[in-house]
Amino acid sequence: MRTFLLDALRKGKATIAPPGPDAAALEEAARALGERARQRLGRSLAIREIDAGSCNGCELEIHAVNNPVYDVERFGLKFVASPRHADVLLVTGPVTQNMRVALERTYAAVPAPKWVIAVGDCAAGCGVFAQSYATVGAVDSVVPVDLVIVGCPPKPIDLLKGLLSLMEKATGAAKP
Repeated sequence: MRTFLLDALRKGKATIAPPGPDAAALEEAARALGERARQRLGRSLAIREIDAGSCNGCELEIHAVNNPVYDVERFGLKFVASPRHADVLLVTGPVTQNMRVALERTYAAVPAPKWVIAVGDCAAGCGVFAQSYATVGAVDSVVPVDLVIVGCPPKPIDLLKGLLSLMEKATGAAKP
């Protein structure tokens, strides 16, 4: 233990680099999304993330949106634990046999108005899992999908832009 502590003191802090040059664009997209959500819903946008059978790459990017580096909760986006409190379902991965019923029940538990977003290439078309015996298919084969955000995995800015386009479509606002 002593060796570990001395080594840590010698090496210094283990930190990550701050967001790159698109940090201003990310902040602008998050701020616009928060405003659109308040226009449409009169409150913050509540998001429920569901892993329907992914490799967890998309979840890492979704969690990055909510971590202290990006911190989108300050703009009115909040991740909720219960589908009964959610407005948006972010579904990642191809739907597996084991998750089909759970996804259907989660979708049924979300109050109206509700939107479903398929996040990542696997959720959109099963990706590398397309021929697997364990998958039912893409998310749209189980529940209706309102928006698809492509990428393997999509970047945090793409997630925010997708949510923003969904809110603009819902409010009928023109894109800036």
